[in-house]
Amino acid sequence: MRALLVVNPVATTTSLRTREVITHALASDLKLDVVATESRGHARELARLAAQNGETELVIALGGDGTVNEIVNGLLHDGPDPERLPRVAVVPGGSTNVFARALGLPNHAVEATGALLDAIEHGRERTVGLGLASGVPGTDDAGVRPRWFTFCAGLGFDAGVVGRVEQKRETGKRSTHALYVRQVLKQFAKEQHRRGGTITLEREGEEPVDELVASIVCNTSPWTYLGNRPVYATPHASFDTALDVLGLSRLTPLAMSRYGTQLLTSSPKRGPRGKHAVTLHDVSDFTLHSQVPLPFQMDGDHLGVRNSVNFTGVRRALRVIA
Repeated sequence: MRALLVVNPVATTTSLRTREVITHALASDLKLDVVATESRGHARELARLAAQNGETELVIALGGDGTVNEIVNGLLHDGPDPERLPRVAVVPGGSTNVFARALGLPNHAVEATGALLDAIEHGRERTVGLGLASGVPGTDDAGVRPRWFTFCAGLGFDAGVVGRVEQKRETGKRSTHALYVRQVLKQFAKEQHRRGGTITLEREGEEPVDELVASIVCNTSPWTYLGNRPVYATPHASFDTALDVLGLSRLTPLAMSRYGTQLLTSSPKRGPRGKHAVTLHDVSDFTLHSQVPLPFQMDGDHLGVRNSVNFTGVRRALRVIA
């Protein structure tokens, strides 16, 4: 099998020596080309070219969720075609690795490499659904390029936290769970609309959901991890269905405490709940509108601010080996 290994050389949890060991192990079983990314967007371009050359059968991401997202968007540059496009595999090298762990892979890069080689040998693969976020016609965001996501997106509070973490990382801070917790508290202190949000969720044939402060869109579950603890914002989300949504219409100190505790104690059967929590399951198409520009994130990557985003859940969009 001809494969392309896309390596993020600044991935959080892999050293140069570890990356060399992984590369050697993969090259022993695959016809392997190896390219290290040089800048943001490079992984996307490499994957786009791999999808077009007709020779690459597998693209492997050695990095975090951001690297995986770029590769997926590069492969699906011309739209999903799981029977024609190269398969995707992941060797986790980031701080959280939500997508890799959602596929059932170990969170240790060397162990995951062993699991990947075993999956290749035994032909284990599956086709997963993805989420697509795009601009909304007739709005200021109409011209935004559509972008795929593998596990989550968010408009509002959680995206603000992601943006704060990215700012800290740009100053040299390590991406730790303590850093995330601090930024949650800082984002909460800054939140201006905690008693009544600016987001409206609209979908055809249904009443709109108004005044959301936070809107978390999930393509699988768990939504994220705190260390090795999975966090289930939408417990029933799955790669085999469309999209799930958790919306929160109030983030007062009491509500923040309640929903924070519910997230920390969430399980595959029980997530956040209450009169200010709205959950939707297996939704194929909907739009989020905000009265003011709000932070927006996809797969843990802060993408600036948006007023409107359209979401589509696309079943059977990509083949993965795991």
